[in-house]
Amino acid sequence: MKQKVVTVVGPTGVGKTSLSIEIAKTFDGEIISGDSMQIYQGMDVGTAKITEEEQQGINHYMLDIISPEQTFSVVDFQQMVRKHIDAISNRKKLPIIVGGTGLYIQAALYNYQFTDNKRDETYQKELEKEVEQKGAYALYQRLKEVDPKQAEKIHPNNVRRVIRSLEVYERTGKSMATYHEKQTLTSQYDPILIGLEMDRPLLYQQINERVDIMMENGLLEEVSHLYKQGLVNSQSMQAIGYKEFIPYLKGEESLERAVELLKRNSRRYAKRQYTWFKNKMDVHWYTITSDDKNKKISTILKDLAGMIDNK
Repeated sequence: MKQKVVTVVGPTGVGKTSLSIEIAKTFDGEIISGDSMQIYQGMDVGTAKITEEEQQGINHYMLDIISPEQTFSVVDFQQMVRKHIDAISNRKKLPIIVGGTGLYIQAALYNYQFTDNKRDETYQKELEKEVEQKGAYALYQRLKEVDPKQAEKIHPNNVRRVIRSLEVYERTGKSMATYHEKQTLTSQYDPILIGLEMDRPLLYQQINERVDIMMENGLLEEVSHLYKQGLVNSQSMQAIGYKEFIPYLKGEESLERAVELLKRNSRRYAKRQYTWFKNKMDVHWYTITSDDKNKKISTILKDLAGMIDNK
């Protein structure tokens, strides 16, 4: 029999963390973070990383595993998460993945094939030289011309991903999006996906309020510390919650504008997350409202008991 893996997905700010704790307590599980940014040490407030108190004694993995100046790919994530799934199942515990980074979760659960094993080092060096001569944005503009969908997903300063996307297009004549869409996904596990959704106005209100709380909890100080370490162009600093403050720290924008952009970008990201999970994965969806959260969690736990026993 395939190993069952419960996965909690949904947009940012919808309540995935608290649900995952209840699932772990009810079904004797351990939790793996499915968030591409919570892997970084010292990036706690902006990533809404679960605190030790909130963990309630449940073992958590894929948190604080690398420093902010390091790079980390979806292939790295896939390999590490699968090792954790095997280790948890060997301890006779239930593996639970929780997070909102759709591609990373999909890669961990399914036999997602990557193109990273066929690198063209000559072409890569040519593009790196072009970046040195013309700047990162010129290369990003070229990606927008040949693969606009992929360009939307990448920050212009994330040169490594821009080069990789251009390399795929140059070698195959196809966009990265086309390559991904044509894959037939099967899983070595028995995945059970639980999705949380919320009416858009309520979700956006909670996201805005969460940003305000982050600011009270020291988000600006956290970003400033990373900025002073010279990490402005690192992969980690391209994340929502961090990149919005760089113009402020450079003296180019007001703090109010930075917070406004963070709220806007967080809302837009939530919309993209929801679209991804709706279109890409077979998810059991539950709608959360402001006054029925506890009741809905009880319903989910009851439904999960049936899914785990019957699948």
